[in-house]
Amino acid sequence: MEVNDEGEKLKMGSLLSPGWADLTRECLIDIFSRLSVDQRWIGPMLVCKTWMNICHDPLFNTIFDLETRFQSFPESINWWNPEFEDKVDSFLRSVVDRSEGGLTEIRVRHCTDRSLSYAAERCPKLEVLWIKSCPNVTDASMTKIASNCPNLKELDMSYSYGISHESLVMLGRNCNNLKILKRNLYPRLDPNMPTIIAPLDYLATYPKHANVEAEVIGRHMPQLKQLEFRYTTLTAKGLALVGEGCSDLEEINKPNFMFPMAILRMSRPDHPRYG
Repeated sequence: MEVNDEGEKLKMGSLLSPGWADLTRECLIDIFSRLSVDQRWIGPMLVCKTWMNICHDPLFNTIFDLETRFQSFPESINWWNPEFEDKVDSFLRSVVDRSEGGLTEIRVRHCTDRSLSYAAERCPKLEVLWIKSCPNVTDASMTKIASNCPNLKELDMSYSYGISHESLVMLGRNCNNLKILKRNLYPRLDPNMPTIIAPLDYLATYPKHANVEAEVIGRHMPQLKQLEFRYTTLTAKGLALVGEGCSDLEEINKPNFMFPMAILRMSRPDHPRYG
């Protein structure tokens, strides 16, 4: 996957029929709105100045979603190098600038504190944040997200091992609208598990304080409705703390952990669903 897509740039200008030139701005906005961010970057933005200006409209840059792009390529160890992170950071910063503070959703992998802090300082309307597999996202940028983005509703920080429970405390205190939290880890190295494409030294930093995080979640995030905690070191005690503190919780997704669900059901039999 190449974020800048140099090899995919389309020479569309020569292919335009006269009818395209007659389309109103409203029609073009409707058409371009059906394209993803990267599709606009390698297509309409390269055709002419008018089309480029339309694509720069803040209304087109309220959502930055690279997750579907990542999913369309086989995972690569090259995604874990600084050069690739720089490209993702540059892409994110560009969309932040074009949004003029209106960015509401970010779904990305392999960004760093640099671009995430940049977004946190300029996008107070942020509601959805996916930062999966971001080894260089740490508490430094997450505390800025917590302080500056109070409307956050959904956070997926799976496989990002630089984020600790300190960020969860700040998020719980400041983001009272947070309903969905995903804190999945890579499964431990096992011949029966799927192949993991990640540096071994990074996998060795596997977070081992899931019960501490569970206590923080139970204490500071009572409004949670959905929690994913796959392949963590969470024990029955930690899971019970979550169940006791999060009265609105509808679903806990932890498939590698069996019996604690029964404990939660026994302690809160009137609650809709745990499992």
